[in-house]
Amino acid sequence: MTDTAILDRPGTTAAASPVKPAQDLTEHIVEVISDSGEGAQRCGQSLAAIAARSGNGIWTVEIIPAEIQPPARSVAGASGIRIRIGARRITNGGDQTDLAVAFNEQVLLGRVKAGELKKGATILLENMWREHADPGIVASYTSTVTVLREAGFHLVEVPLERECRTLVADPRKGKNMFVLGMLCSIYSLDLALGRAQIALIFGKKDTKVIASNVKLMEAGFLWAEANLDFKYRIPAPKITEPQVVVSGNTAIALGVLASGMDICAMYPITPATSASHYLSECFEKVGGLVHQAEDEIAACAFAIGASYAGRCAVTITSGPGYSLKQEGIGLAVMAEIPLVVVNVQRGGPSTGQPTKVEQGDLLTSIFGSHGDAPKVVMAVSGIEDCFHSMITARKIAETFNMVVVVLSDASLSTAQQPFARPQFSEEWLAPPIDQTPVPEGAKPYDWDPLTGIARRFVPGQPGGMHTITGLAHDRFSKVAYDPAINEEGLRMRSLKLAALQKTLRTPPVYGADEGELLLVGWGSTQGAIEEAVDRLRAKGHAVSSLHLRFIQPMPSGIKPILARFRRVMTIEGNWSDRPGDELIDADNRRYSALATLLRSRYLVDIECWSEARGQPIKPGSVVEVALAKLAQPLV
Repeated sequence: MTDTAILDRPGTTAAASPVKPAQDLTEHIVEVISDSGEGAQRCGQSLAAIAARSGNGIWTVEIIPAEIQPPARSVAGASGIRIRIGARRITNGGDQTDLAVAFNEQVLLGRVKAGELKKGATILLENMWREHADPGIVASYTSTVTVLREAGFHLVEVPLERECRTLVADPRKGKNMFVLGMLCSIYSLDLALGRAQIALIFGKKDTKVIASNVKLMEAGFLWAEANLDFKYRIPAPKITEPQVVVSGNTAIALGVLASGMDICAMYPITPATSASHYLSECFEKVGGLVHQAEDEIAACAFAIGASYAGRCAVTITSGPGYSLKQEGIGLAVMAEIPLVVVNVQRGGPSTGQPTKVEQGDLLTSIFGSHGDAPKVVMAVSGIEDCFHSMITARKIAETFNMVVVVLSDASLSTAQQPFARPQFSEEWLAPPIDQTPVPEGAKPYDWDPLTGIARRFVPGQPGGMHTITGLAHDRFSKVAYDPAINEEGLRMRSLKLAALQKTLRTPPVYGADEGELLLVGWGSTQGAIEEAVDRLRAKGHAVSSLHLRFIQPMPSGIKPILARFRRVMTIEGNWSDRPGDELIDADNRRYSALATLLRSRYLVDIECWSEARGQPIKPGSVVEVALAKLAQPLV
């Protein structure tokens, strides 16, 4: 994986002189698709890292089957990755694919049927199936090749098995590096960077493994140079400062390190687990601890206990795990113990689509508790934001003694993007644990009447002994069911949200401050929405966008922004009823999550468009939706 690669502008040396002219492009989208276990994702991650080290903008989207060991040669078992390479900064996975490399025709078919490949796209297809011993496989392969060519695809049959067998005994373990070499040739990338990337990803293995994979990559490069009649070059701006290329989950883990949090308690769950994998490799080197609990409830309880002891802990999970943590989260709210909860959302409900993206947990993050349990809810909008949001979340949690929920999703968890290497600041870190004596007469919950904030008592502080309880309690932390005392506690815990809200800045409008249509989003949709706005404005449409990072509480100034546009529509990756369905009308329509919140808070007739297909929302889809909305008459 390329998570820790540091990107500096390489030299101009190349491993081989080009044998054919390269066509200049502003961007290209390539997919590598295989059966699970054949290394397509590692190939794509490596290509992305090499392109990024060359100065290109990149964004990756992993294609992950839901089953751990899906059947080989099956549409449902397609495993792979999409890489968008550009001559500028790339903020999303883009629209349809320009070039696909497939290790068999079945994994390719699912992508074609889903409309993920551009009309006339180039397909490089492993041809070993043409001579397979099973006549059914041969028939499937030959008929698929015929159908795809008749559909207008530029299909090239590639002898991956044959070429790799000359170098390794098991081609299944070498095809991905051969393909990496082919792609380096196709996109005019420096093979020296490829060798360095292989040394990085196989650095923990024997030198023979590195040498073998380098040979495979070089062979793929030479085969493409000799046999393919196309070659591209995507110009790259000069890198002026060191950059990193990491996935969203790794950025979250790095943010945990940078924030000064030193306890991460979690239970493995897709697609959140890789954050703990990264932390488990390096956290203890800086005094941190990763605790793998026996279940999600225990992980939450462990984190709460660690935070009660004086620091701020984090627990990382996904939707089903967040549901299990909710009672524990309620305890942290009632006891006013700082806690950061990361929810890497996936498709639901129940086990749903474990490897697919969805923005379905917003309302449950805000309201999902028995009783009134105010929590701060943030949504990360990009990979760099995954890093900085963890620092912000820790600060808020400790300043206000609150639970802070940070929403990421399956799209960001595995996507990779380069950004400027963060320059460490002492201000990021948590302050030392306060062990000074508690002033005489101070109460464990001596709530400030303006903000609701009380001084935090830490175990061991002289004069601070008290009993923590999840029951309703008074300022002395004593169980109390008195009506006035219960309402006082509710009021003070709610006031903390208002106090935080007064510190938040109004989010900026992307585009003009007024116009015909405002698109409002949250989370990982930002890149696609803003690219769509750019395309629409380039065509003369008065369209802008607004992206919310804080959803509970919402910053001030949003309502005046909404009022400056004739139409407002949210763009979200969760469910909303389709107005065209026969049974749906104004009285029964269910709106998407953010639209529901904005309509209720600001009393504005906000429209919504949402998509829950398990795939990242594409900028082209947003453009189509916006144009359709602009074409409708105002009522």
